[in-house]
Amino acid sequence: MSDEELKTVFKSFCAFGAGSKDAQPEMDNAKFAKLFRDLKLYDKKFTSTDTDIIFNRPEVKNKTERKIRFEGFKKALELCAEKKYGNKDDVQKLIDKICGGKGPATVGATKQSKTGGVDRMTDTSKYTGSHKERFDEGGKGKGIEGRVDRDEKAAEGYVGGYKGKDTYDKKH
Repeated sequence: MSDEELKTVFKSFCAFGAGSKDAQPEMDNAKFAKLFRDLKLYDKKFTSTDTDIIFNRPEVKNKTERKIRFEGFKKALELCAEKKYGNKDDVQKLIDKICGGKGPATVGATKQSKTGGVDRMTDTSKYTGSHKERFDEGGKGKGIEGRVDRDEKAAEGYVGGYKGKDTYDKKH
């Protein structure tokens, strides 16, 4: 597999959970471990503890840094291949598995309900009482005009119990 394919996988895991596709191409320890976990690369010989130790090695990143760039990622893969397969030369085998896998997985994420309850709750034609008055025939909300118990004084800046409207001097 090419370096570009590996870089694409690296960037996809860097951007996972960042909120935008324009995330920095830097990977922290949690995303590094997620890469190995999602691609099922852990076994009895190579565990998540090993990835934590390798991630913090001085060959991969400086002690003061929290994230690694692509060059550090490649060096970390060499060290992971040495630990997993017993030989540093098997790094290509590890890269092939990484490039052949899928991108980051969303395990346990909330999915849309399949019960049909959402349709029932959002169908405005079935609303009753004061809620029925808040929508027109097309289901579009009427806004403040849809409220039956709207207080006109409130729109003028007065609270409901204020009795002294128009009793003050308008000069001041």
